[in-house]
Amino acid sequence: MIDNLNYYKIFYEAARTGSISKAADNLFITQPAVSKSISNLEASLNTVLFNRSSRGVTLSDEGTLLYNHLKSAFESINRAEDELGRIKELGIGELRIGVSTSLCKHILLSYLKSFIAKSPHIKIEIDCHSTFNTIRQLQAGNLDIGMICETKLPPEFEYIPVSEVHDIFITSKAYLENLSVRESSYEVSTDNPWLFAGNVTALAKGASENQGSSSMSTRDILEKANLMLLEKQNISRIHIDKYMYNNDINPGQVLEINNMDLLIDFAAIGMGVSAVVKEFAKAELKTGKVIELPLDTPVPTRTIGFAMKRSLDRSNPAIKLVEMCTKMI
Repeated sequence: MIDNLNYYKIFYEAARTGSISKAADNLFITQPAVSKSISNLEASLNTVLFNRSSRGVTLSDEGTLLYNHLKSAFESINRAEDELGRIKELGIGELRIGVSTSLCKHILLSYLKSFIAKSPHIKIEIDCHSTFNTIRQLQAGNLDIGMICETKLPPEFEYIPVSEVHDIFITSKAYLENLSVRESSYEVSTDNPWLFAGNVTALAKGASENQGSSSMSTRDILEKANLMLLEKQNISRIHIDKYMYNNDINPGQVLEINNMDLLIDFAAIGMGVSAVVKEFAKAELKTGKVIELPLDTPVPTRTIGFAMKRSLDRSNPAIKLVEMCTKMI
C-alpha cells in the first residue's frame, strides 16, 4: 500500500467531483498540490488514472476501477465514524458483570435498575459465579467487573465497597420448639456467657404454653441443631467458620447448601438453623417466617463491593456503574 494515504483521498475527491479545481476547493489546498499528488499516485501505481485534455480530466479505465474501490472504502469509513459518534452520543456499549446469584438478587439488581435507566443503550451480560470464580474470570479477561464479598485481591485489582452486610443465624419458631423438646434434658451452667435472656419458647413467641422452658444458649443451639451453611469454598462460609472458631462454637451436624436463598427457605420451613446475610432475609424476618438468634458477640460486619483491574479502560461502562453506585451510598 502506498505510504501516503492522503494521495488516495485527493484522487478520490478529484474523481468524485470530476474537477481538479473543485477538489482543491473542497480539500482547502491549491490546484498544483492536487495535480502533484495525483501524479505521485500514478507514479507509485505505475498507472495512468486520468485522461487529460484541454477540456479537463476524465477517469481512465484503471482510474475508474480504483475510484469504485475507494468509494466503497471511504463510505465504509464514514459509516464507521457515524456509528462511533452515535455510540458516544447514546452511551452505547457492553458491560460484562460477574456476581453470585444471591448478590445479584439482593444487591446488584437495585443498582442495575438505576444504571439501566440512565444508560439504556448499554448491553449488560450477567455471569453468575461465586466470589472466587468471579475473580478468576476477571483475571482471565472474561469479565469487565465483578460484584464480590470483601476478600483479599491480587495486586492488579482494586476493590470499591458499596454496601455493608451483617451475618446472622436464623431459624423458625417451630424448629426451636422441637429442638427444645429434644434437648430438654440438656443442662448448662447458669454463668455461661452465651446464655441469652429468656428461653427458647420465649424467643419463639406463639409457642405452646405447655412447652417447658429451656436453658439452651445460642451456642448450645448452634452446636446441637442441624446447622445449614454454604459450601466450604464460599467466602461467606469462610467468614462464618472463622467466627465459630474464634468463639469456640463446635457444631455437631452441618448441612452444606450452595445457595443462600435456599438457606433462608430451608430455615423458614423448619429444617434447622442457617447462617445468612441479614439484609438478604429482611422479608422473612419481617413476616416472622424466621427469627434471628441473639449473639453476645455479633459476627463481624463486612462489605460487598466491585472488583476490577486497575488497568481497565476509563471509558469502560464499568467505571460509570461504579461511579453511580458510590454516589448512592
